[in-house]
Amino acid sequence: MSEKKTFERLPKNVVPKNYSLRLQPDLKAFTFAGNEVVTIEVTEATNKIVMNCLDIVISMASYTAADKSSTPTITYNKEEETTTLTFPEALSVGTGDLTLEFTGELNNKMKGFYRSKYKAPNGEERYLACTQFEATDARRAFPCWDEPAVKATFEITLVAPKDRVALSNMQVTEKKPCEKDADLVEVKYGKTPIMSTYLLAFIVGEFDYVEATSSDGVLVRVYTPLGKKEQGDFALEVAVKTLPFYKDYFDIAYPLPKIDLIAIPDFAAGAMENWGLVTYRETALLVDPKNSSASAKQWVALVVGHELAHQWFGNLVTMEWWTHLWLNEGFASWIEYLCVDFCFKDYDIWTQFVTSDYTRALELDALKNSHPIEVAVGHPSEVDEIFDLISYSKGASVIRMLHDYIGDEDFKNGMNHYLSKHQYKNTFTEDLWESLGKASGKPVNDVMSTWTKQMGFPVIKVTAEQKGNNRELTLTQRKFCADGSAGGDSLWMVPISISTSADPNKAAVKIMLDKPSTTVTIENVSADQWIKLNPGTVGFYRTQYTPEMLDLLLPSIKDQSLPPRDRLGLINDMFALAKAGEVSTVEVLRLIDAYKNETNYTVWNDICSTLGSLSALLLHTDYHDNLKAFGRNLLSPIADKLGWEAAEGEGHLDSLLRSMVLLRLGRFSHTDTVSKAKVKFNDHTCGKETIPADLRGSVYHSVLAHADEETFKAVLKFFREQELHEEKERIMRALGAVKEPALIKQVLDFSLSDEVRSQDTVFVLTGVVGSKDGLEMAWKFLQEKWDVLHRRYEGGFLLSRLVKNCTEGFATEDKAKEVETFFAAHSAPAAERTIQQSLENIRLNKKWLERDSDKIKEFLSGSS
Repeated sequence: MSEKKTFERLPKNVVPKNYSLRLQPDLKAFTFAGNEVVTIEVTEATNKIVMNCLDIVISMASYTAADKSSTPTITYNKEEETTTLTFPEALSVGTGDLTLEFTGELNNKMKGFYRSKYKAPNGEERYLACTQFEATDARRAFPCWDEPAVKATFEITLVAPKDRVALSNMQVTEKKPCEKDADLVEVKYGKTPIMSTYLLAFIVGEFDYVEATSSDGVLVRVYTPLGKKEQGDFALEVAVKTLPFYKDYFDIAYPLPKIDLIAIPDFAAGAMENWGLVTYRETALLVDPKNSSASAKQWVALVVGHELAHQWFGNLVTMEWWTHLWLNEGFASWIEYLCVDFCFKDYDIWTQFVTSDYTRALELDALKNSHPIEVAVGHPSEVDEIFDLISYSKGASVIRMLHDYIGDEDFKNGMNHYLSKHQYKNTFTEDLWESLGKASGKPVNDVMSTWTKQMGFPVIKVTAEQKGNNRELTLTQRKFCADGSAGGDSLWMVPISISTSADPNKAAVKIMLDKPSTTVTIENVSADQWIKLNPGTVGFYRTQYTPEMLDLLLPSIKDQSLPPRDRLGLINDMFALAKAGEVSTVEVLRLIDAYKNETNYTVWNDICSTLGSLSALLLHTDYHDNLKAFGRNLLSPIADKLGWEAAEGEGHLDSLLRSMVLLRLGRFSHTDTVSKAKVKFNDHTCGKETIPADLRGSVYHSVLAHADEETFKAVLKFFREQELHEEKERIMRALGAVKEPALIKQVLDFSLSDEVRSQDTVFVLTGVVGSKDGLEMAWKFLQEKWDVLHRRYEGGFLLSRLVKNCTEGFATEDKAKEVETFFAAHSAPAAERTIQQSLENIRLNKKWLERDSDKIKEFLSGSS
């Protein structure tokens, strides 16, 4: 990795107290004009004020204190993203007003104050202006102290066309015609609480809305595109339930008079928690009653739960610096599940957490190029690197483990203490541990520091010896490494629970493993009873059993008496151990056989994910078709059981399971599935019979995976006819399933066309990597178009995602060197860690094939 840029935070000798900010965006020229009066406190005499400022031109600056005015010279440092105002004389200690006038660009980079394109109901192309300031882009909208710890209050005024909606964090307090232009209005908003710049927001555009008042008196509005009000109803229902839930959980009322949730057409992230004005991608907020799938609704519920949690955890109490980003994101990524579980019990959302967050975090954190949850961040360019699965999903997983360790009541009390003590202030990770430790009387800081300050996690090796009617277990921990290496002398404080077949849902024993090895005696367990570590798959570690212990567990997998999260955890651990070379991959394939009667969606999700990883690996062999046959045999019985039609009164999880199984069978070229998908697609596009929303993604994939030029054109024509972005996205995500090189090229070119929004290009482009030709062509395309893509996504996490998906699927040293050489010549600071992780994964794939390929081939040849 290249050397980190040297970086210093802003001087503390001048701090803002209040910003009075007036902005006027021009939606035709794509510029904005602004002026601000910042009430500042000079804490130490100085002749310089240093502020953050990027892509803004300041035309006038003056400072007034005690009736004396002074005019500075203005210089800029683009590298440091600052402006320095140098005054002829030192400013005295005390308060004064800094007045600035400036102009900037409404850019098309999805950051700062930017423009977003949409179609009006009459088909005309129009633009709205909106903001995305996290992490360090408020400085693109107005000169400011753009650091989370430099909190202030804000009084915002927007000057906007009178036929547009103008929104900010607070409620409107005054709206009047603009004196200079009768077509404009001036909108003033209430003064915000003391807050960080990255949480500020303003939007000018055309929207409809639905509204309701929560049981605790907060006005909630969901803003939708014009004419699509009904698509905001589901998010409104979730938000109205969620606000009182968090108020009760934290025992602190939501502190603002209103909250708006708004769908933005062009949006890089999923959503952003601006205080009182939360911005979303359309697919993370809008639900079409007729055309949205069960998985889309679930996603909206989780994202709404996540962003509303931030209104307390992140906004009311804010991390002191980006080093503690995980505090915001890890916590919100955990509590969103608690919230959705409260709102929608039938989602069985905590079981889904295991596949969507926990196992994905384990996979990334086993790499040598992972990073600790808490990672020192200096220069702003380093911040985007840590918006990843470690901050979010590992963060959420260790919070879940901690919650389980101290119990819900103590956790709630600790949260209330933390939020009450630090409200409107900034914190470090240790502040949270102190509050939770105080509430629980447990050594929270000692335990959790081992999880946040060091990279990785342990594998717990278990051996068992029967002694009369008792079983003596020996537990040994060591760092788990993706390449199977020893991993050094890292040590964790691991809360360990152990269950037995006597009561699979309850821990028989709980201990804290705080040394390399220990022995535990489980009483009253006969020789034929199973014992399992980590019931509920809550502890953030892998478990390695002896073959004998695993054999005892097999019957309970087959008859499903072992709970779903445990069935899931077992297969996931085994697969990780196989990838690391600790067990043979064939053992995993044999273990999968015990899951033939499986009925649980989330367990199947993990098995399908395992098969997907194997499929990506075996693309590089001559027996990939054998794996497809294995997959067809495995999934056909559950597909037959579910059928294509939803049974009366079936649940949310059955819908998810059906679409996933049919998607996989389509990918595995299951003849019946593919031919039915083609018929359904034709009937759907000619208006004969509508495909249920839950099945559309699966059908589109199957059709495209076996498409010729004519079919591909028919799908694109259908894409162009769609209005709902969720539907467009479903088709875009499926386009890459095509197999013909000529069609793959068309998909790649299409990804950069005007028909695809910048936010969506990445998943169109990387959708092609599921075939050998596609992977090769995507990588080549990335190199050819690097300048365009880098300029478009520079400094954002979408660039990292692009790099990861286009490179990590290779499996030869030659490819690793090719990737290494390219990025040595094409720097991408925000994606640097991702590049290293991809190189590591390519080399792990190579080793895995060298080690297991012959045995896998032999096994699959015998089973297909």
